[in-house]
Amino acid sequence: MTDRSFGGFVARAAAAGELVVQPRMGVAGPARMRAGLAAVRGAGVRAAGTITVDSFTRVGEHLAVRRALDTGAELNGYPIVAHSPGTTRAVLDGLRGRDFPVQVRHGSACPQKIVAALLAAGLDATEGGPLSYCLPYSRVPVAESVRAWAESCLLLSDARERGARPHLESFGGCMMGQLCPPSLLVAISVLEGLFFRQHGVDSMSLSYAQQTDPGQDAEAVAALRALAAEHLSDVDWHVVLYTYMGVFPRTPHGATALLERSAELAVRTGAERLIVKTTAEAHRIPTVAENVTALVTAAAAAAQAEPGGPIEDTGVLDEARALVEAVLGLAPDVGIALVRAVERGYLDVPYCLHQDNAGRTRAFVDGDGRLQWSRIGALPLPAGRAVPAAAPTADELLRSLTHVERAFDRPSPRPQE
Repeated sequence: MTDRSFGGFVARAAAAGELVVQPRMGVAGPARMRAGLAAVRGAGVRAAGTITVDSFTRVGEHLAVRRALDTGAELNGYPIVAHSPGTTRAVLDGLRGRDFPVQVRHGSACPQKIVAALLAAGLDATEGGPLSYCLPYSRVPVAESVRAWAESCLLLSDARERGARPHLESFGGCMMGQLCPPSLLVAISVLEGLFFRQHGVDSMSLSYAQQTDPGQDAEAVAALRALAAEHLSDVDWHVVLYTYMGVFPRTPHGATALLERSAELAVRTGAERLIVKTTAEAHRIPTVAENVTALVTAAAAAAQAEPGGPIEDTGVLDEARALVEAVLGLAPDVGIALVRAVERGYLDVPYCLHQDNAGRTRAFVDGDGRLQWSRIGALPLPAGRAVPAAAPTADELLRSLTHVERAFDRPSPRPQE
């Protein structure tokens, strides 16, 4: 039988030595959504398609979606729950296939209706997670998100009875976009992968978002791969890298250089897929054409990049392993362990304002451009892992937040070499 799965597509690309590139892209109208997917498919690169869901659907405000569609009001994504399965199937007809899989991206802490809708339309790839789409994006209690994601995983795993192999990507490596030290990003991604497996999903991707220092990022992706090999050897998995998720360069040369560095990082570390960003990122929602340009730019940079190279050991793997093992020690059920870990501050995301997050950790960008802990709160890490520092002033916090933007918007076309 022909393998039409998302994971199978990425595996074939990796075997051929090609990086899969993928945009974030979603529009409300079916015709425009279809045109966007067609443009990505026709970009001439090894690309996966994306249907990004609108923010009303993400938070379950389905009546607001219906009103917007009825009145012609603009939505910032594709309302997959409001559109019928037949409508979405028509969007995909003749486009999605073995060599062009499509993933639904949504941002929901309680995604059961979204998952049901994508499955009804014949899709079987999506992303998120019980922590990564709860803590940064919602007010939903973590325990409620864990229950919702358990139900969603079971919906996906049931699709295997119809011959599909559903794929689920953890967003855990992207918490808050920036100022979260790599070990916590790695740990959450692995823990969400274990949660997915527990609930019947056997094809998954583990994420990591490009941060402030390429050497530290390479170490982090290596740590992610090592822990995945230890804990998830019985499932299909790959690593998906995200082009920087924080304050983005405003100049075209800066934005392009940052995208190219992310593609080079993906190749260097063996990441199999890259979620790109565009030169419009700092200003507005990008157009389809800008997304296609970003895909082509990233693919070209990847084709010129060299895999491998030395990776420094500054303790990212040790920290991430300590976090994963401490959380798993809280309960045999991964979902219960995640809830307890957040309650006890074992998983505490810096600067995250969710009511369940302990809020006792802090991080900063040091003088060498690396992310460091300044306060570890109750994280199960040695006290020496934190670099003592006074609470940052507003100006100091802003400098950390804009570190990458300022570095890449300098006149030099290749910063951080």
